[in-house]
Amino acid sequence: MINILLVCNAGMSTSILVEKMKKAAAEKGIEAKIWALSSVEAKRTKEEVDVVLVAPQLKFAAKDIQSSFPDKPLGVIDMRIYGMVDGAAALDQAVNLSK
Repeated sequence: MINILLVCNAGMSTSILVEKMKKAAAEKGIEAKIWALSSVEAKRTKEEVDVVLVAPQLKFAAKDIQSSFPDKPLGVIDMRIYGMVDGAAALDQAVNLSK
């Protein structure tokens, strides 16, 4: 089981990406919990997180977000992946970061 947190501005596109990532995980046989929170909510989360993906519009805040998850891998989602809402590619990024 991999727990993937997406951090965003609380926009709709991130929730769509979450759903596409869940679908891609099911198709690949990967057991995953994937959810999105705003950057403020993410800092206060008590949920178990294995890897953090940051929406590209929050790239400037990645270091600040990382401080809330100091021992967890964090990556900024490629703008093209985010814009195309490519759940499979975003899932691959998260899985690769968690290794």
